[in-house]
Amino acid sequence: MKFKKLIRTVLVFTAIFMISAFSVGATEVQEFDTCTCLSISPGATVDGSAMCTHTDDSGSDTPHLTMIPAKDWEPGAMRQLRVNTDVGPLTHVNDPIYITGEIPQVAHTYAYTNSAYTFQNEMGVGAGESTISQKEELINNLGLFEQTELTRVGLERASTAREMIKIMGELGEKYGFRAAFGACGEMRAIIDQNEAWVLEMYSTGPLWHPDSGKPGMVWIAQRVPDGEIAVCANRGIIGAIDLEDTENFMGSEHIYSLAEELGLWDPNNGIEFRVHDVYGGSYSQGCSNRVWRVNQLLAPSVELSPNIWHYPFSFKPDSPVSAQDIMVLNRDHMQGTQFDQSIGLQGGPFANPNPLRSKAEGYPSTAGRNIAISGANWSTVVVSRKNMPTWIGALTWFGYDNPETTCYIPIYSGCTELPKSFATGRRGGGYDVFSRESAWWAFNVVSNYAGLMWNVMIEDIKAVRDPLEAEFLTLQPVIEKTAIELYEKDPNLARKFITNYTNSCANRVVDTYWKLASQLFGRYNDGAKYADNEYKRDRIYYPDWWVEAVEFGKGTILPEGYPWYSIDQQKAPGE
Repeated sequence: MKFKKLIRTVLVFTAIFMISAFSVGATEVQEFDTCTCLSISPGATVDGSAMCTHTDDSGSDTPHLTMIPAKDWEPGAMRQLRVNTDVGPLTHVNDPIYITGEIPQVAHTYAYTNSAYTFQNEMGVGAGESTISQKEELINNLGLFEQTELTRVGLERASTAREMIKIMGELGEKYGFRAAFGACGEMRAIIDQNEAWVLEMYSTGPLWHPDSGKPGMVWIAQRVPDGEIAVCANRGIIGAIDLEDTENFMGSEHIYSLAEELGLWDPNNGIEFRVHDVYGGSYSQGCSNRVWRVNQLLAPSVELSPNIWHYPFSFKPDSPVSAQDIMVLNRDHMQGTQFDQSIGLQGGPFANPNPLRSKAEGYPSTAGRNIAISGANWSTVVVSRKNMPTWIGALTWFGYDNPETTCYIPIYSGCTELPKSFATGRRGGGYDVFSRESAWWAFNVVSNYAGLMWNVMIEDIKAVRDPLEAEFLTLQPVIEKTAIELYEKDPNLARKFITNYTNSCANRVVDTYWKLASQLFGRYNDGAKYADNEYKRDRIYYPDWWVEAVEFGKGTILPEGYPWYSIDQQKAPGE
């Protein structure tokens, strides 16, 4: 007993020390301009599917992508909870791998698609992610569940969106939720064939520890009204709630009492309880302008400002959307708006929408932020449809690296394996190196090289990317019709068929992008564009406006009276 009390004391003081460390400059720590996520209800889509998206913009996650098979477990089996591992949760380049604890395993776990952020299982349950800020009073790093592992366990065990939310909520409360990146909360878009939800999760303060007897996570989930879309860009979006309305809300019983206990809300001050005001932290322009941009693109009839504090939880698009529409959305760089960073000197002479970051105070938050960025790990459009076997009706359109330069590949949730190149190599980070064996690097090389002459090379990329995606979309009904016919005869044959198709698409796109990388290297050489089949080149010049703006060439003209050279005499002084 004395030893347990000692451990408990150490844990508490460790948590207090950690919260103290984060409280200095807490606004900076808790403000994020990373992943963008949509939760799209079936009534808002052209084919009645539910969809969700995720642009994984962390800049350091593992690019590994694998298929985890379904499995039956013996009674008494335990499930380890891991942080920073390719077969567990989030992998940051230089972070250690360690076990936080273990929980009882269930009798059967479903197959799912596994990466830094796990995004779909064979039952048609899908997930997208966006980190959200939380009040510094909530920070805790003692919970057994890191946010990606909690999602992974949810997809292992859930057959519906509601079931997944309940599983994640109960496990987080019981075993504790550690703040992602040490400081923040988490949002998940969670869908199945029939519904779309938004789940928000927060830590419960520095004094929580495994033996505290208190809940280790506070959470709230709101259903996206059918026919509408919810968008999260690193800021909480759930406001007023009604837990008695079980059709549209699920959440922690202690969501009010914890806020009162921590001094985040006073029930007697007459101010309405709004979750993102009570539990959420600071917001930036980089958060607001992405929410505004999605509304502007999908519902232009609703004129919103990019500077609203409380955006509506969800909105109805002017027209039903398709998976292809959402791919286009993921590729947006605020073109034609006041936030377009390709315009002017910041975009350079070739209108690059992905300029390097600046040390200027507030940048890029005050400047806004694109939906598509060059630092992306990957992006997804997760689709779940009914009236067919779940693992045929559930697929993810998956694209490595920058959404604007990637090619989306169809990955069916019933697929049993992916090419080796999808689980090979790492991103740069000190000890990691470029590898032609890794699929991720093919897309990253193309994107990075295009940054040299963006508005020229992007056209070459589109000429390769767009026909491939158009072919996959055109073939989709035929592939699924064949898969369903095989399923009715033998489900195993159907699995083999969609596995072969998924892998053929993946290998074809990766091979094509390596060839594209070589083509770009050869075609755009030393400031020129070379023809493919003959030694002919067109010189590429800086545009006149840029030459004039930067006073190009003026530094090479010798000033009058320069001491060691006389232009008039064409000889050095004293000769």
